Parts: sequence; structure tokens; C-alpha cells
Amino acid sequence: MPRISEFFGIAIYMYYREHMPPHFHAIYAEHEAEVELDGLTLLSGALPPRVRGLVVEWAAMHRDELLQVWQQGKAKQPLSRIAPLK
Repeated sequence: MPRISEFFGIAIYMYYREHMPPHFHAIYAEHEAEVELDGLTLLSGALPPRVRGLVVEWAAMHRDELLQVWQQGKAKQPLSRIAPLK
């Protein structure tokens, strides 16, 4: 599973064989969630509130890049890395 970013102990992944709607996976310790790109809402899973806030903040800053990486995955191209939250 290609890691596209990592910050504050949170790993962000996007998979090649994904289902709609466009989304990414955020993993923090034993927590994992799928986050939809359009509304930045959780599709499944759960994250601690502070971590969820950081993930949503990061995703809002990089929404266009996330959509581009989603398209790369659908085309089975190498996935670009996205800058972490600082």
C-alpha cells in the first residue's frame, strides 16, 4: 500500500485497487479511517478527534493533489508523495 504522506505519527495511504468514491486511508497507532476527498468526511473507521482534525486540515490544503494521486492510482501509475502537515 503506497504511503503518500506522513506527519505527526499519522500515515496517509492510497491504494491502487480502490472503490468509489475517491478517498484515502489515514492510520494513527491502532486507529484507521477512510476519508472521502469530496467532503473530507469519514467513510469508515475512526480517528481520535485531534488526529481527525489534523487529517482534515492537511487534506483541505492538498485536495487538488489528492485528486491527482487518485487519478494516478486509477491509471496504475506511480503515486506522487504529498507534503506533510507542518
